[in-house]
Amino acid sequence: MTSSAQNIGLTEHRDLRGGRPCWTADIDKIPASDPLPDGPVDITIVGAGVVGAMLADRLTRDGREVLLLDRRPPAHGSTAASTALVMWAADVPLTHLAKEIGEAEAARRWRRVYAAMRDLAAHIDATGIDCTRIDRPELYLAGSLLDDDALRAEGEMRRAHGLSSTLLDAASVAERFGIAPRAALLSEGCYEVDPVRLTQGLLRRARAQGARAHFPCDVVGLDGTTLMLDNGRTVAAKHVILAGGYERATLFLPPAFTVGSSYAIATAPGTAPLWGGDALIWEAASPYLYTRATADGRIIAGGEDEDFADADRRDALIGAKSGTIPAKLAAMIDVPDVAVDCAWSAAFGDSPDGLPAIGRAANHDKLWLASAFGGNGVSFAALAAEIIAGDLAGTPDPDAACFDPYRFG
Repeated sequence: MTSSAQNIGLTEHRDLRGGRPCWTADIDKIPASDPLPDGPVDITIVGAGVVGAMLADRLTRDGREVLLLDRRPPAHGSTAASTALVMWAADVPLTHLAKEIGEAEAARRWRRVYAAMRDLAAHIDATGIDCTRIDRPELYLAGSLLDDDALRAEGEMRRAHGLSSTLLDAASVAERFGIAPRAALLSEGCYEVDPVRLTQGLLRRARAQGARAHFPCDVVGLDGTTLMLDNGRTVAAKHVILAGGYERATLFLPPAFTVGSSYAIATAPGTAPLWGGDALIWEAASPYLYTRATADGRIIAGGEDEDFADADRRDALIGAKSGTIPAKLAAMIDVPDVAVDCAWSAAFGDSPDGLPAIGRAANHDKLWLASAFGGNGVSFAALAAEIIAGDLAGTPDPDAACFDPYRFG
């Protein structure tokens, strides 16, 4: 890399969220920072959100020496704004993706995401990470993106590839879930978590296994695998993983991976249930709406995405969005109104296929990108940990190319 490239800065600086997310109590629990190492390390992860913590936990389990660096305390960026519906379905429907890359390749990608998020569920349960993981069915409602006939075709394609989804007609949805009648696909295998507690739990495990986390610490440049910090110090590593979330690594991440804005609201604890079946609900629509309940009885709902990333412009809409989202939610679940306890905005990453950017950086075989762009950040974090850990161990994932950061040319 040239010296001029080094001086540009390794990742963007963004104000990643505004307003008040409902995980505030968890966010305030800030762990102590570890000192920087005196010598080189095996693997440095830039980013201590859910992706970085997931990578650190997995790599230290494999016996690797890991250092995490972040300009914020752990879980204080986009992770704190996540609504953490952990699903295997992508924002781009399987039938739509199949038209672009073929049915077999589209299904291959979806099955790989499914495997990763189920492996994560097993790991959370086996290790006892306290993140209130709860299995939930997923209800995918017909909308402007998929009408009733298109939803039927979507279900048929999923089932043909071992991704079970049952088509329910509008009357069955209303009777079973107590919401406004609309055709839907009902799928199993999904769950919810508290994203901040998950990140904190993974980081505690990684540190118990030898990882170190240093923050606040801004990485401003890269020379090979030597990281240059804002305080003038450097950290040498054998391998570097960029897991900075929606603060894009502009020198490496292609422009096909874009950043916009998203919005969410939460009711007070004890509000749920407002519908039956404990389902995670979302729409096959654009703009879409999604909703879920939390372990303490909040109702979280979000969507109303905008295609701009400017934080001031984004946050100026929190008031309006905190009126639109509950009004749409009330209509969707057929209740008179939904009272808002907290509302927030967040940067949100997207990609043409709704899938993440995971893999080695171009022309740099010791640098990896772990960018969970798309609607399933926690699922994609688990996927990134599996793919990158396998590559580092010399056992490449057979599906790694499906998520290559440069797949769009």
